[in-house]
Amino acid sequence: MAIEKKDALFTLVKSLTKSEKRQFKLYVGRLGGNANANFIALFNLLDKMKAYDEKIILKNTNIKKQQLSNSKAHLYKQLLVSLKLNPQHQNIRNQIREQLDFASILYNKGLYKQSLKILDKVKHIAIENEENNLAYEIVELEKVVEAQYITRSLNNRAEELSSQARELSIRNVMTSKLSNLSLQLYSWLLQNGYAKSEEDINLITRYLEKNIPSFKIDELGFKEKLFLYKVYLWHSLITQDFVSSYRYSQKWIDLFEVYPKMKNVNPVFYLKGYNYLLESLFMIKHSKKFDKILNKFEKDFKESNFLINENTSALATIYFYQNKLNQYFLNANFQEGVSYIPLVLKEINNYKKKIDAHHFMVFYYKIGCMYFGVDDYKNCILYLNKIISNKELTIREDLLCYARVLNLVAHYEAGIDENIDELIKSTYKFLIKMDDMHIVQRKMMQFLRSLTNMYPTELKSAFKTLRDELKEYENHPYEKRSFLYLDIISWLESNIENVPIAEIIRRKISV
Repeated sequence: MAIEKKDALFTLVKSLTKSEKRQFKLYVGRLGGNANANFIALFNLLDKMKAYDEKIILKNTNIKKQQLSNSKAHLYKQLLVSLKLNPQHQNIRNQIREQLDFASILYNKGLYKQSLKILDKVKHIAIENEENNLAYEIVELEKVVEAQYITRSLNNRAEELSSQARELSIRNVMTSKLSNLSLQLYSWLLQNGYAKSEEDINLITRYLEKNIPSFKIDELGFKEKLFLYKVYLWHSLITQDFVSSYRYSQKWIDLFEVYPKMKNVNPVFYLKGYNYLLESLFMIKHSKKFDKILNKFEKDFKESNFLINENTSALATIYFYQNKLNQYFLNANFQEGVSYIPLVLKEINNYKKKIDAHHFMVFYYKIGCMYFGVDDYKNCILYLNKIISNKELTIREDLLCYARVLNLVAHYEAGIDENIDELIKSTYKFLIKMDDMHIVQRKMMQFLRSLTNMYPTELKSAFKTLRDELKEYENHPYEKRSFLYLDIISWLESNIENVPIAEIIRRKISV
């Protein structure tokens, strides 16, 4: 598997559908001379191979070792050209670029009038779809062509094109500034999770205030507004202001209702907006609104109300099943959630090569929590260990940290406590290394260590003491994130009352 990941060509070949393979063979077979070409033999062999092996390629083709690199590069290029011609991979940007290329060819042939006609038509398409970078490129080519195609209306035309170029340039600069700021805040969120201190919040807020450009909301187009809402969404998630994150993710989705054709032009943004809206509703525990939005999302997906391709299908699958699990958490339906896990695993495994490790780890954490909710601690530990043992996961440190804390609790509940002290020490060291040791975590580990020396008659009193100590941190600005990953209070109360944790959570929902 490691070799397959390293070889881009092999991965590309294996990603092709049957229709894409058939089209490629028709494409390269258009000239008889290609029938025995090395790159065709290479394609046919790679298509049959289960794992990339250079020795097998050299043995079963006429390609010499020194030719292999060039043959692979040529095949890779031909595959991309074939895919580009496939209607399934055509989108508005490709269509605009294609027309721009045609206009350039006509200009180079001296057919200025024909070139300008194409440019004018495609410019309106680009502006209508807010492809402003491409629109600016079109205007610049129009200026070049107009300089060759002299007419009596050139003065008016020059002013018109100059005005369009200035306006598009201003909008592109605004979009660029907002998208850059959005990317930086998103990167901070992925690397660090939620803010851990007042210093973090001040740092990220100052960064936002310093870098956000001046704007008038009524003058912003679709893309500028989209990146603006993203900026404020990332900031609200980092600072754990989930009411604001709900507000801005709702604005994100509402924007697509104002510009419905953008669902097909920017389907990935549309899907991500849905996901963050659902995540925000989950954080503020607004279950009725959550159910309504999740149902709408499922309907949109089934009815193909946005562009469906391999990428968007994978994303929609990830987001739907993550939030379906969240729905079970919101309603404390852990038993139903556990029954749903096999379907979740089956669906996400269908997109295994298209889903990154980070998303798989999020699924494993949610699955681990679901098993914890039905007292199946061995399966809980099994899925948490998939996260803990992953040495390549370098983002979402908060996920890595809380997987270890929950793992400790699960070991205690499962009665696997012979090495609990060593496990506590290793978890403690990890949290210190991650600079993520907080009061709630420290008290949890001290408590778990003390349990090994307690008499059974002392347990209930110890659980009550810890619950009372932790309750004061439940709404603490920087400690409350501990309760977002693991409902420690409900776990303690379930031990105090000797009832399932699901029952405790359901009581709180009904209050």
